[in-house]
Amino acid sequence: MNSNGIKKSRLWKWTALGMSLTLLLGLLSACSGSNSPNEAENSVIRIGVLYGSPDNDAYFRQQYTDMYEMQNPNVEFELVYGINYYDSQFDQPKPGEESKQPDPYEKMKELLTGQNPVDVVVVDYNMLRRLNQDNLLQPLDPMIQKDKFDISDYVPTVIDGIKSVGDSSIYALTPTFTSYALYYNKKIFADKSVEPPTDKMTWDDVFNKARQVAGGEGEEKVFGFAFNRWVNDPFSDAQNYSNSLQLRIWDENGEKMVVNSEPWTQVWETVSQLHKDDILPDQEFMNQLYEKRSGESEPVNNPFFGDLFISGNLAMVLGESSYVNELKRASDNASKIEGFEMVDWDIVTVPVNPQTPDAGGNISLSQLMGINAKAQNAEGAWDFIKFSNSKEWAKLKSRSSYELVARKEFLQPVGGMQYNIDAFTMLKPLPPTTNNDDRIYQEKPNVWEAQNIGYELFQGVMDGSKDVKEALAEWETRGNAILQGQSEAGGDVGIPVEPLPMPRSDAATTDEAVVETEAVEVVE
Repeated sequence: MNSNGIKKSRLWKWTALGMSLTLLLGLLSACSGSNSPNEAENSVIRIGVLYGSPDNDAYFRQQYTDMYEMQNPNVEFELVYGINYYDSQFDQPKPGEESKQPDPYEKMKELLTGQNPVDVVVVDYNMLRRLNQDNLLQPLDPMIQKDKFDISDYVPTVIDGIKSVGDSSIYALTPTFTSYALYYNKKIFADKSVEPPTDKMTWDDVFNKARQVAGGEGEEKVFGFAFNRWVNDPFSDAQNYSNSLQLRIWDENGEKMVVNSEPWTQVWETVSQLHKDDILPDQEFMNQLYEKRSGESEPVNNPFFGDLFISGNLAMVLGESSYVNELKRASDNASKIEGFEMVDWDIVTVPVNPQTPDAGGNISLSQLMGINAKAQNAEGAWDFIKFSNSKEWAKLKSRSSYELVARKEFLQPVGGMQYNIDAFTMLKPLPPTTNNDDRIYQEKPNVWEAQNIGYELFQGVMDGSKDVKEALAEWETRGNAILQGQSEAGGDVGIPVEPLPMPRSDAATTDEAVVETEAVEVVE
């Protein structure tokens, strides 16, 4: 390229950059209702987050504060962490001493009530109710009304969920959320002449439909339903079901087992029978698939191998909102995979408990921001929260492939696909059953051992050596002994056993989702 060409190229790059900055500043001005930055006084906004460390400041700032600071250069943000998760690497207990873990809620209270309290606090949904009950946050309703801040287009999942833990008041806002839905294979239901799923079905309705469409043999076998996309052991499925019904293993103080009850009996009988009848997938079927593939001289390269829903072996599955992106990738690349036929799918809401027909599990409001009741800069805190929840900000966030925006105006199906996106927004989160769980896990780490007894006993139900009521009664007796300090694992009381592995998170199937998961751990 000659010198004139190089000059023109550089000129174009600088011109394009200038135009981009001009547009960005215009957007930022629209997002913020404040006056010109030059007219405002210098101020500091302190943001409290429960977990994190200064090493992670950069990520948090990129996600939440950098754009606001660009518009308001006279505003400085200070990030304050309740629990520095690197401290545990260096604060090791001495020989013979028990490891002491900090109480998350007490650490959060310190951020809010200490000598230099934070202005904005980032909390998770379960902690929000407790902070409200302890009068540690300011209600946002008066500020919303005063500034005529429009929240009318917030989806029910977000705004109703926030109000439900605030006695119908708003104590925090979040611009994004994640949700779950029931994905279903339309062809399987059509081939069986069974009416497809609908929104707000009960669990019994879902299980009945699952029985109607399950069948087949070998690699063509179709399972009716799965609690997630990754095959779990039957006990984990029973735990997922019991969690959706908000059944507890022990009481609110972690002192007494509460599993020997009719609701628990119904859960164990239902899940064990669904497995025995091959309605739910099991590891045996997956092992057969892997053995067949390993025995092939030239196995077909299928990046979606092991996903029973995409492969057409699963009629219904509970999946997170970001699973839509994986389905789109499968559709976009179907022609490149030998013998692969893309599943024809849609979604409805997750199954509901008839006692709470408008609420469903697995909804995450992880970026909730509220204002400290003792905030030193409450006005600046509100301006920042208002900016982060503006329509302009929602428009930018709508480009995310792993989160949903709270404003319905910008909530659109991914990539022009057609599906029932309202399924992600109809239900509000299930309210916490207690405020004490953090304290229980903190003070009584042996509750994990009490839970693990259930795994052993459920195996007995599956192999026929125990009936359900007998197994639950034994779980209650042995669990009570453990909760009272009589550990079956041996050693000192209070030393935690290794907990059961949690079901693999579906959100961890993409690089983007993994990054987001790490971020949530920082800002919870």
